[in-house]
Formats: sequence, C-alpha cells, structure tokens
Amino acid sequence: MKQRFDLIIFDWDGTLMDSIDWISRCLQNAGKDYHCTIPDNQATKNVIGLSTSKAIEQLYPEANLDLQAQLVDRYRTHYLSRQLNPNDLFPGVKDMLKQLKANGYQLAVATGKTRAGLESALKATETEDLFCITRCADETTSKPDPKMLYDIIEHTQISKDRSLMVGDSVFDLQMAQNAQISAIAVTCGAQAAELLQPFKPLLCLEQPTELLNFI
Repeated sequence: MKQRFDLIIFDWDGTLMDSIDWISRCLQNAGKDYHCTIPDNQATKNVIGLSTSKAIEQLYPEANLDLQAQLVDRYRTHYLSRQLNPNDLFPGVKDMLKQLKANGYQLAVATGKTRAGLESALKATETEDLFCITRCADETTSKPDPKMLYDIIEHTQISKDRSLMVGDSVFDLQMAQNAQISAIAVTCGAQAAELLQPFKPLLCLEQPTELLNFI
C-alpha cells in the first residue's frame, strides 16, 4: 500500500479526537433537558458522523421540528461547556499528522461537525496548519452523501484513485463508497469492527496511528 495515495481525508470525532463518549453524553443530556425518551449509549454512538440535526432527528423521532431545533441548540451548549486541548486527540495523532505531511501527503478533514465546532477543535488541538482543506456538514451535505469528498478532491486536484478516506463510522465508509474512493476504518471511535467490515475497508485498524505502518 506504500505510495498508493497522495491525499488522506480524515473524519474528526472518533478518528483523530477521542470525543465519542463526550458527544454521546451531550446528545443524551439534551434530551434529558426536554424530558424526552433518552437513547442508550450505542444508539447515540451510531449517529455520530451525521450532521447534528440529522443525528437529533434519528435519536428523537417523537420530537416535532421546533423541539428538534431546540435539542440541537441544547446539544451544542452542552458540547461547548468543555474546554478542548491537545490531549483530547488520540495518543500520537498529532505526531502522525506531522509525519504524514512531512512525507508529502496532502491532509484533509471531512466531518459532521459544524464549521464553528471544527475551527474551535482545530485551534484547541493546535492542528489548523496540518490540513490543506476541511469540510463540514453545515456548509455542504451530511454524510454519507459524497459531496464533502468531491469538494476536497476538486480543491486538491488529486484523482479519486489516489485519495483515501479514514473514519470510524459506517457513514464515513458509505461516503467513501459513494465517492468511489478507498477507505480505511478505525475501531477506536463510534462503531466496532463487525459493523465497519461489511463496507469493505482496505484495513480495519484499532488506532489511527497504525496508519503509518501501511502508507
């Protein structure tokens, strides 16, 4: 697999940042604040990767549109109550990104986060300068629609067959399939290997830093 790719596109939450349990708790706390039926931990993890509005729609189907909007706002309030820092990245991730960039790879992010949320996370983890382009759900379409990947590929002018998606959810892998690019799964985030392997990733890694052994 060495020298096979020029562009590596990462999901953020659960792939680079160890944030899945926090997101899950915030999604549940938003529902508690409005006395909704609270989804279990795995149900909340299974929607991470979607845009927040789509995640809320799936988790709280009994809520009308007004309540769903309130739940989205309350989720963001809970999420932003925690101050992020570089230690919120998975161990070794920042060094991995630096090494990949030094080795000539173009790096990008395709995330279900909002632009404001991603910019805050990039600044807090001191990783803003490592990516040539980032795309967020509120400025394009939610995963698994491939538009985020199309935007990144167009910006970098790198062909699909030289592009790789790395993610921790079925939405990441579905998005890669829809864009007709290769993907590698990681199991440190939202979903286990048995859920990810049916989407035929090239590899299913326990940690993102294992990527350095293969590319």
